[in-house]
Amino acid sequence: MSKKDKENINKEQDENLQTETETVEIEEQTVEEKLQDELKQEKDKFLRLFAEFENYKRRTAKERIDLFSTASEEVMLSLLPIIDDFERALSHIEEHKEAESLKEGVLLIYQKFIKTLEQKGLKLIEIAKGDEFNADVHEAITQIAAPSDDLKGKIIDVVEKGYKLGEKIIRFPKVVIGQ
Repeated sequence: MSKKDKENINKEQDENLQTETETVEIEEQTVEEKLQDELKQEKDKFLRLFAEFENYKRRTAKERIDLFSTASEEVMLSLLPIIDDFERALSHIEEHKEAESLKEGVLLIYQKFIKTLEQKGLKLIEIAKGDEFNADVHEAITQIAAPSDDLKGKIIDVVEKGYKLGEKIIRFPKVVIGQ
């Protein structure tokens, strides 16, 4: 073998070695790129799952607060007819002058009862004759001819008071509106 042949063989070996090295480097890069892509995907999955869990915690906390604020709704609804009865009794006692001491006693019990329910979150929905009718807040029982033009579409009479428990309306006020 001549020196030139040896050089050619060495040159070919060097080229082969260099090609193999480049191939290994390319394979290492592709493996590294694959691992980077997988890592990005896993990070994305983790962030989405974490965000979903945070939303779940917020939603359940809000539901729990709502539940506590309206947990007594059923009890309050069952007590509203008693309030109505108290108010009817007080209006009838007003008519009889000889029942003044009875009126004072019933009034004290009524006020204490109302104060206790207000402490538990019950609120009277304030409405007056002449207020604008709002279908979201009022329940129209009937329409009658308005005594004057300025009462058309407005509340003429309140048949039954409405109440809120917290911010939720548990009984809509029943009203008569002008036509």
